[in-house]
Amino acid sequence: MPTQKTVLITGANKGIGFGIARHLGLSGWNVGIGARDEQRATDAASKLRAEGIRVAGWVSIELTDLEGIKQAAKEVGERFPELSLLVNNAGIPGDMSVDSQHTELGDIRQTLDVNFVGTFALTKALLPLLSRNRGRIANVTVPSEVSPYWHPLAYVASKAAQNAMTGVMATEFQQSNTPVEIFAVHPGPTTTDLNGNMALPGFHDIDTVGQKFAQLINDGQHHQGDFIELYPIVKED
Repeated sequence: MPTQKTVLITGANKGIGFGIARHLGLSGWNVGIGARDEQRATDAASKLRAEGIRVAGWVSIELTDLEGIKQAAKEVGERFPELSLLVNNAGIPGDMSVDSQHTELGDIRQTLDVNFVGTFALTKALLPLLSRNRGRIANVTVPSEVSPYWHPLAYVASKAAQNAMTGVMATEFQQSNTPVEIFAVHPGPTTTDLNGNMALPGFHDIDTVGQKFAQLINDGQHHQGDFIELYPIVKED
């Protein structure tokens, strides 16, 4: 693995992605920001640099633009040739205000396109580079099992597909001796824009989640195919 540790984090300009970028950066990683909006990306980079974090720069990544993803992967290869960690964090919530029978099919398609299809496309495009660098892929996700307390169909279905991708690719990497590790990370209930900044008992802030995520990445252990819960959902009585 390259001596200079470089990570690309999608959706790193805010929320959990920013918390991950901050704490990986503080622990010595060179941070690449994947984002859709240039101003938000540069603002996030400025905040990170103000703390002494090495920021490699930002790359425009729109997960619904499959041709754009190919171009982004090419740019990453040219600008961050030492990339050894991809954090697939970016995603959309879908309409979390409705139950399944009132969910629009367009919402299902859009959420799947971003959270699963786009994420897979980016992962696939960056696999040759990650393989050369014996890298890792960490997918920020939620459990596939349905929780009685929180179960928006579009979002849960898209993340279940992402979890299947994680498991299938981990198995295939082992079978083919591909030098890449892939695993899933569930942050647990976290106050972010995605859930309308919900802050209920048992929720954590992005800084707490970012710090624990960085500890996981830096633990020196193998996590091929693992589903890791940073803060499991506490079941109600």
